[in-house]
Amino acid sequence: MEPNLNFVDERFADLQLLRYRLNGFSSLSLRQKKLVFFLAKAALYGRDITFDQHGAFNLPIRKTLEAVYLNPLTNRDDSQFEALEVYLKRLWFSNGIYHHYGSDKFQPGFDEPWLRQAVAVVPQEQLPLLPGETPERLVDRLSPALFDPDFLPKRVNQRDGDDLVATSACNFYERGISQHEAEQYYARQKAHCPTPQRPPSFGLNTTLVRGNDGQLREEPWHVGGRYGAAITHIVNWLRQASTVAENERQRRAIDLLVAYYETGDLQLFNDYCIEWVGEQEGSVDFINGFIEVYGDPLGLKGTWEGLVEYCDEEATRRTQTISRHAQWFEDHSPVDPRFRKPHVKGVSARAICAAMLGGDEYPATAIGINLPNADWIRAEYGSKSITISNITEAYNHAAQGSGFREEFVIDSDTLDLIRRYDDSCDSLHTDLHECLGHGSGQLLPGTDPDALKAYGSTIEEARADLFALYYIADPKLVELKLLPDTQAYRAQYYTYLMNGLLTQLTRLAPGTQIEEAHMRNRALIARWCLSQPGGAVRMVSRKGKTYVEIADYGLLRQHFATLLAEVQRIKSEGDYEGARQLVEQYGVSVDPTLHAEVLDRYKRLNLAPYKGFVNPRLVPVTDAQGEITDILTDYSEGYTQQMLRYSQQYATLI
Repeated sequence: MEPNLNFVDERFADLQLLRYRLNGFSSLSLRQKKLVFFLAKAALYGRDITFDQHGAFNLPIRKTLEAVYLNPLTNRDDSQFEALEVYLKRLWFSNGIYHHYGSDKFQPGFDEPWLRQAVAVVPQEQLPLLPGETPERLVDRLSPALFDPDFLPKRVNQRDGDDLVATSACNFYERGISQHEAEQYYARQKAHCPTPQRPPSFGLNTTLVRGNDGQLREEPWHVGGRYGAAITHIVNWLRQASTVAENERQRRAIDLLVAYYETGDLQLFNDYCIEWVGEQEGSVDFINGFIEVYGDPLGLKGTWEGLVEYCDEEATRRTQTISRHAQWFEDHSPVDPRFRKPHVKGVSARAICAAMLGGDEYPATAIGINLPNADWIRAEYGSKSITISNITEAYNHAAQGSGFREEFVIDSDTLDLIRRYDDSCDSLHTDLHECLGHGSGQLLPGTDPDALKAYGSTIEEARADLFALYYIADPKLVELKLLPDTQAYRAQYYTYLMNGLLTQLTRLAPGTQIEEAHMRNRALIARWCLSQPGGAVRMVSRKGKTYVEIADYGLLRQHFATLLAEVQRIKSEGDYEGARQLVEQYGVSVDPTLHAEVLDRYKRLNLAPYKGFVNPRLVPVTDAQGEITDILTDYSEGYTQQMLRYSQQYATLI
């Protein structure tokens, strides 16, 4: 029997912390539990890497503020201490001083003189001092990043026309390197690639720096190199995981990942991805490494992330139904036949339970993932898709009784439609997006997979979303018993358009534009459909409030088909200018009047727009000889307690 669990932990700023339950974990075999435990350790040891990748000042700021927070001489009754506590919690949540979603630097509620006084009474061995540095000079070093709003104000800048490398604070490129220099550097690498049809992911696991001779070079992330102290711990736990792998192919995948971490060789990373995609038999699986490129303004460099998972057998039946019919969906896609895959290979899909979140997947995490990212591996070997059932479960529990839908849905009939179908439609949309959408389509021969540059992530997310939106209305899904009837899809259409046109604006500060790739994608799709003739979608005002009205669901589906065809063309042909125009016209700007209205309505609900998670503790039980005999789950650890423990137990880079 699984334990009762209070899904909500705490709330601060614009954030709410939740808990997720490890459903069915107690039923795993001891070998599987040990595999989960060892992989979980590997997932937690990458935390400092993510902090450093998100900004060069993040780690020393974190350690300094934690030392002040824990120092018994700090006056905890001071309002400035209360402000520091909130700031520190936000820093932990975002893996740095930049908002985890919007990437703007958040400003502290405490001031510099107070911090100087507080740091001055901290024992020096607890501070991240450079050789010969005094506590006073430490504060001098950190103060611009903390207190100057104009100093490195954004982690990832996507504003059209800016030098995206020079104006982004992410720590992938040494200061002083321009966007043009970086793009030229990697263009030369691609031009001299001996295997252009099966290229490595250039730049994925390196920092680009300028040598003493003025020439650019890369510092790879591997054992003995940059981030080597953290990677060594990750490798040690992966090696232990290899000893309890469920099958030989799973063991080979883990061993290849270890070899890649030891060398930084991107060909080994490709080999690992191929082996990992091919391993389909085990119940336990994982993601560990430099994966997603959303944190790089050029979309090249992978932010470190970790996820440990095990199969949710019941929910997986739905995803397996979809993957078995992958070729049918590809053949009937409304895109140009040149851009369809004639033979869909290796599409596997599972619903899983997350057992541990790490790096860029913690505390905020995705609800679905499709990997690997390399288009040629997808085309030749397939991909793995997951939807995370216990994370969705926690979100659903937290949303109950919030009043959100009642405030923003246009009328009671639409609200009833959503209540009846939304849970099943949401999960199905995620499945279609991850299992089929990302794996659909193909590049034309010779197309550079990075041709869309800064717009690549937005276009890719739009492509997957449009694929899911188009097919969720197809009668095939009723035939496959994935939806109860041919009207259910309308719930997903309405909530998606409402989010893209209205409610995602709650995540933006007044006066800002949309920069995050997923938000741009949703705005692009919704606003493009709104602009089309025929009135399928309208914005209407009732009693002084703006609502989305869908007048013609059938025509709306046709709009999705048309836009999917265009987005797939842009992707397949590598049409950078087409991507730029589409994203900039529909996915970026914000109507300030509408934004102010939405923020006011949302404020009255007293809700937090962002949510993340506290990890459970996995506690090994050992016998007299020290052998593990069981792994227990413990949900009692609080957010602050967990973050301080992680900073002490898994600190490797400071």
